[in-house]
Amino acid sequence: MIMVGTMAITLWVIGWAMKAPYAVRLNMMAMLLVGVMMIHVILPDGHPLRLATGGDARLWAIFFGFGVLVWVYSKFLGGLKARVKRPETAALKTDSFSPTELDRYARHIILREVGGPGQKALRDAKVLVVGAGGLGAPALEYLAAAGVGTIGVIDDDVVENANLHRQVIHLDRNIGIPKVHSAAEAMTAQNPFVTVRPYARRLDAEIAADLFSDYDLILDGSDNFVTRYLVNETAVAADKPLIAAALTQWEGQISVYEPAKGTPCYACVFPKPPDPALVPSCAEAGVIGPLPGVIGSMMAVEAMKLITGAGESLGGRLLIYDALYAQTRTIAVKPEPDCKVCKGKGLTAT
Repeated sequence: MIMVGTMAITLWVIGWAMKAPYAVRLNMMAMLLVGVMMIHVILPDGHPLRLATGGDARLWAIFFGFGVLVWVYSKFLGGLKARVKRPETAALKTDSFSPTELDRYARHIILREVGGPGQKALRDAKVLVVGAGGLGAPALEYLAAAGVGTIGVIDDDVVENANLHRQVIHLDRNIGIPKVHSAAEAMTAQNPFVTVRPYARRLDAEIAADLFSDYDLILDGSDNFVTRYLVNETAVAADKPLIAAALTQWEGQISVYEPAKGTPCYACVFPKPPDPALVPSCAEAGVIGPLPGVIGSMMAVEAMKLITGAGESLGGRLLIYDALYAQTRTIAVKPEPDCKVCKGKGLTAT
């Protein structure tokens, strides 16, 4: 017994001195124990080596069985711990930026057009994104990453397998859950310093006005004209700037609609929806995967420019991007005096 104990201590010390992992040292102990048991099985009774190592194999079998039970129990506990999801805690917000935030947004802060005041404006901003699909996914990701303080997202759809080739904010394991909750999970995981408000329902006239009143800026990434016209009407009535985009197959378009600043509203440019046969849905006509990322990222850029006052927005211009032929063109658009929604408000804006 003393000899086996001495050998075990020696092996453990050697493993410790060599900085061997804990698991490796335990394996060494197990191999020593198996070796001792083999001695007792192979050598005859009364052999000096058997006597020096305890004299009875059953004693070591008990030790070995106890060790196996301990190992199995530890593995079981480890498996349980791995399956338990730690509760998420919201990052503590203060009036000033924390060192972590300063480091995170450093590339923004050193930009002359953004700087510290611009980054603070982003943190103080409240942005609502309509739709958490192809366009909403990249817009939401970049708004959260940029540190926009409060981001609302409304959508009544759930994550589907067919969404995942382009709606990169959603994960395979989230198939079947509401898109807004899937998006909120990804956004807060990427940046715990932002507040995400998910609304798992369809936008309708009953709630639109009250919902928009809580936000400074609206992004429309919806996939149907009924919602697009509702978003525009509500934004015009509330004097909220609107960034709207759309896409199909290989082509996308985006503009900023802010009649209070002299631009047309969405209805000035698109007074009535086109024939559905001329504008098939993505499910019917298809869409190249990265295209929503391109246009959705442009929406986030335009939002950040409006919030910080940097550069010149797409107000009064419709940007069209053709990914198939790598072409971009910009069309000037003007307010319509007989627009039924904004009534040509942009013509009289100062």
